[in-house]
Amino acid sequence: MRKLLFIALAFIGTANVIGQSKTALSFKAEIANRNTDAISFLDRNNGKEVKKIEVNKDGFFKDSFPIEEGFYMLFDGKEYTKVFLKNGYDLTLKMDAKQFDESIVYSGKGALENNFLAQNAIEDAKYDYDLLLASTEDSFNKTIVEKKASDLSALENKKFDPSFVMLQKKNIENSFVGLTKYYEEGLKTRKMDGAMSPSFNYDNYKGGKTKLEDFRGKYVYIDVWATWCAPCRAEIPFLKKLEEKYHQKDIVFLSLSIDQLKDVEKWRKLIKDKELGGVQVFADNDWNSQFIKDYNITGIPRFILIDPNGKIVKADAPRPSSPTIEAEFDALLN
Repeated sequence: MRKLLFIALAFIGTANVIGQSKTALSFKAEIANRNTDAISFLDRNNGKEVKKIEVNKDGFFKDSFPIEEGFYMLFDGKEYTKVFLKNGYDLTLKMDAKQFDESIVYSGKGALENNFLAQNAIEDAKYDYDLLLASTEDSFNKTIVEKKASDLSALENKKFDPSFVMLQKKNIENSFVGLTKYYEEGLKTRKMDGAMSPSFNYDNYKGGKTKLEDFRGKYVYIDVWATWCAPCRAEIPFLKKLEEKYHQKDIVFLSLSIDQLKDVEKWRKLIKDKELGGVQVFADNDWNSQFIKDYNITGIPRFILIDPNGKIVKADAPRPSSPTIEAEFDALLN
């Protein structure tokens, strides 16, 4: 999740256009075990499709078209890879969709830059961002300086297209700004651990009001979610399993919806249709609810663990799908 977030932050605020020549881009792809019969080039800033190429009778994706110089995302119907495109390039891609990043190889004009991006994606996926984000401030700052210098030095190849180097340097700068901001927000959240939790008094699905103090004497595992949030809904089966395993323990599973008031019936229907258990409450002012602000929640799903005395065990607790969650519960409850 955090790796995905870091990758997303790396795309923010980077200009996609430098210029456009009078020629066109030629692109050919030979994809084994392809996921679909079409590939698309997407604008990295808004995700809109810029060009779609359908497979031909020979099993190749091939086309020639004008393109604004810059970075795009190539989408094969299931996965994405970052590419650098410009008019005058003549690129051929060979790939096995079952080994997506690891199998990417480009040839032709523009191959040097795009093979670099493909290898960079592999190396970045190996980097332990979770460890970095959990480090001390001094360690984080030192590591950031070192990694930034390393990333920039990798661009010191005089054969690279100057426009590619310029844009990639901007990407690196923006990505580390975004990563630092994310770390600082996480640090602020972690500093809440051990403090008394902010409270709430919200409408309960079963009627009446529910406040946090109602559960004194028990641990409270709070799921901050919304009906429109796909990652939140993906956690539901895992949350149900946790509830089933620990239903006789001194822990309450509380789901706190930040849906807008106009969607309260949608919230009620989903609870009924999905047979959601635990305690279900509806925040009074969606993202602007005081409890949400107090916990500095800017993205969901978010899980919070509170002890029987009302103190915060973890302001950013593991998700139900986390491989560590049961071990953490067992340590507290057994």
